[in-house]
Amino acid sequence: MVSAAEQLAANLNFSALAKAEELKKRIWFTVGALIVYRFGTYIPLPGIDPSAWAQIFRTQAGGFLGMFNVFAGGGIDRMAIFALNIMPYISASIILQLMTTVSPTLEALKKEGEQGRKTINQYTRYLTVMLAALQAYGIAIGLQGTGSVVSSPGYFFLISTVITLTGGTMFLMWLGEQITSRGIGNGISLIILSGIVAELPSAIAGTLELGRQGALSTGLILIVILMAVAVIAFIVFVERAQRRLLIQYPKRQVGNRMFEGQSSHLPLKLNTSGVIPPIFASSLLLLPTTVANFNAGQGGEWLTFITTQLGHGRPLFLALYIGLIVFFAFFYTAIVFNPTETAENLKKHGGFIPGIRPGERTAEYIDYVLTRITVVGAGYLAIVCLIPEILISYAAVPFYFGGTSLLIVVSVTMDTVAQIQGYLLAHQYEGLIKRSKLRGRQR
Repeated sequence: MVSAAEQLAANLNFSALAKAEELKKRIWFTVGALIVYRFGTYIPLPGIDPSAWAQIFRTQAGGFLGMFNVFAGGGIDRMAIFALNIMPYISASIILQLMTTVSPTLEALKKEGEQGRKTINQYTRYLTVMLAALQAYGIAIGLQGTGSVVSSPGYFFLISTVITLTGGTMFLMWLGEQITSRGIGNGISLIILSGIVAELPSAIAGTLELGRQGALSTGLILIVILMAVAVIAFIVFVERAQRRLLIQYPKRQVGNRMFEGQSSHLPLKLNTSGVIPPIFASSLLLLPTTVANFNAGQGGEWLTFITTQLGHGRPLFLALYIGLIVFFAFFYTAIVFNPTETAENLKKHGGFIPGIRPGERTAEYIDYVLTRITVVGAGYLAIVCLIPEILISYAAVPFYFGGTSLLIVVSVTMDTVAQIQGYLLAHQYEGLIKRSKLRGRQR
């Protein structure tokens, strides 16, 4: 049997979108906010020489800076006021989520409902300011250390850079919240997505130019295109995959009537951790190389040895990359999904898994199933990120064709489409209710 929601979803079309005035306003607001963000990625920091920085960036593009330039929408390449992008906010959110699992105070706040969430969000903003200021100070020191980028080095440059970059991050955090509340949702994710997508045409043009110059063969370019299509299809398939646990509700009596027991499903995503594991794994592995490049000739033989072994395509790099992705997949899944809390909620509402005793046994069973599907999800993340990583290493393919970039683009696009579909479904339901009331009055 097809549900009413599925029937409505099948009938959604552009005419339904044209009639949903509220949704159109939300879409236009989102587009306008993203245009503001993109404009900010082209405003350079005061006091620097953009051309001198561009030359230095080209030597660092294969390391940590190149990786996060993807997420910054080219803001690091141009050393713009939005160079830090929204990454400090994401880091602060993850740190607060980690602390919630170990701090009784934060855990109690989380259980307080809306007021507790507001308090935790406020703590996240404070931590974002601290992280952004630290990272901005590190960038300012690094720029001054190059010797040719900063026109007037000194305390004034340090202070102005910290204020500008921190302010840029806080503005993007506010902009993301506005997109979430007044736009079509997923504000933070859409900011990252727009940065990747906006720089994709130049990445494609650069790849084709390498093919024209003979640096990349035509066959290899075709392989990259086919690989990107295959990876996108694979991501869509796995991100939609779920393990559904049957939930049964007992019979209940209301007055003199007996209602049959109902059944539903508890969906467990195959990849509960999302894109967090690849981002963290890449950051940890690329950091030593970047530190070595900024301190060339000052780190000793041991730093040179480590950075050599952690180069793209090296066996140690690939092994650690896979290991970190698997570790963070399990770690972050344990943070975002609590089997004990889920089991308690089922017990409160009278639901149970057939053959499993409610309460502790149900929590153990959910954890058992979740652990095993996370093994598959971690393997999926490792495969998606490893194959493009090899091409980046041996064929000089831009980061924009990497598994992490494709994973973010596809996942956020699917979530955004689901949000729009939800608004259209709500609009159609409202129309059905109004028509039914009108018919009742006419009768």
